[in-house]
Amino acid sequence: MPEQNVEALTALVSFIAALMVAKLTVKTQKGELPGGAMAVFLLRTFLGFLLAAAVIMGYRSLLPR
Repeated sequence: MPEQNVEALTALVSFIAALMVAKLTVKTQKGELPGGAMAVFLLRTFLGFLLAAAVIMGYRSLLPR
């Protein structure tokens, strides 16, 4: 499989994972799931890394080789 396709798939998987983590973050913040302020902070940090990975890999998949 070409490297650009792998990078594009990685970007899509990272974005979908970011959506799931965002949903978990909101549920934790509302109190529907166990966890406190520290858990919300850690989930938001992880969400930031996932979104950064999605953007970077998406951009890299568009660069000419």
